[in-house]
Amino acid sequence: MNRSSTMARVDLDGNPIKPITICMIGAGGFIGSHLCEKLMHETPHTVFALDVYNDKIKHLLEPDSLPWAGRITFHRLNIKHDSRLEGLIKMADLTINLAAICTPADYNTRPLDTIYSNFIDALPVVKYCSENNKRLIHFSTCEVYGKTIGAFLPKDSPLRKDPAYFVLKEDESPCIFGSIEKQRWSYACAKQLIERLIYAEGAENGLEFTIVRPFNWIGPRMDFIPGIDGPSEGVPRVLACFSNNLLRGEPLKLVDGGQSQRTFVYIKDAIEAVLLMIENPARANGHIFNVGNPNNEVTVRQLAEIMIQVYSKVSGEKTPETPTIDVSSKEFYGEGYDDSDKRIPDMTIINKQLGWNPKTSLFDLLESTLTYQHRTYAEAIKKVIAKPVAS
Repeated sequence: MNRSSTMARVDLDGNPIKPITICMIGAGGFIGSHLCEKLMHETPHTVFALDVYNDKIKHLLEPDSLPWAGRITFHRLNIKHDSRLEGLIKMADLTINLAAICTPADYNTRPLDTIYSNFIDALPVVKYCSENNKRLIHFSTCEVYGKTIGAFLPKDSPLRKDPAYFVLKEDESPCIFGSIEKQRWSYACAKQLIERLIYAEGAENGLEFTIVRPFNWIGPRMDFIPGIDGPSEGVPRVLACFSNNLLRGEPLKLVDGGQSQRTFVYIKDAIEAVLLMIENPARANGHIFNVGNPNNEVTVRQLAEIMIQVYSKVSGEKTPETPTIDVSSKEFYGEGYDDSDKRIPDMTIINKQLGWNPKTSLFDLLESTLTYQHRTYAEAIKKVIAKPVAS
């Protein structure tokens, strides 16, 4: 049922929410597809969905009988070189930019593409919003923080137990990157520079903006499974990498022993936060928001162990004899890889401005995600594995 048709919707200050038109760049991706679903199912807003692919939002675009028929239109375009972009931004009230190369394996092997995608290609979007007085919600990354201060403490320092050295605050924490040879930071630097540009546009030219820093949003439709719906030699992000290993019955590869710590938030919780930003401009404009779940903190090794356990539950398959193997980052990602050992989002600002808190536990979000992965990919992978290899 379309909730918007059954009740008048109000913002956090009790004002009625007026329908708006949203130009969503990167609407066909993981986050975009979930956000489009949310907007169609629960709001009266209209979406111009811009992307190169629409596979993940096909179900929203098909028949005319849907309650939201006509409220979402797909525009197949690459923002690099398409003269339609400015016109679509002009016709909308709000632009949401989700377009990015955001897979760690690419930061090393395709640093130029990574920098162009995340900085150069985003410049016209910011310019058109600023010149036409349109609001912008720009998706950045928790990578902009780089390494934590805690990463530079001696290994045996008692201060490593103090969260103050690892908790990342939007308005206070420094952004610390590795040396230039560590090309892994090409992504973070490009993202940080576009953030600074947007902030400056706000300060100098009055651009109304909100910047989102996702901390590992995970859930169904995230990334690709190599050789099934992505390149066979591709390396997706950690969740899809591990899912791929589980689906194929292979050991999960732990880079540098899987010692890095991360927090994970369920995509559906995170999308709630984005909807609050969209519908509460007075509270969201001019702010940078961490969106993560500090309660779901694990090492990558622990993540692998929980995923093995959950996958066994959802698939009914036995746990492999060798569940994990250790690989070096150089072997896995190539020369120039570097990492941040621990990243915890401070949630004070988003909680104060939008009253948002994540709800879903790590076990529950992994169960939902791995159920989807198994249902979507298990048969396709069985077929690929069964195919005889031509000698």
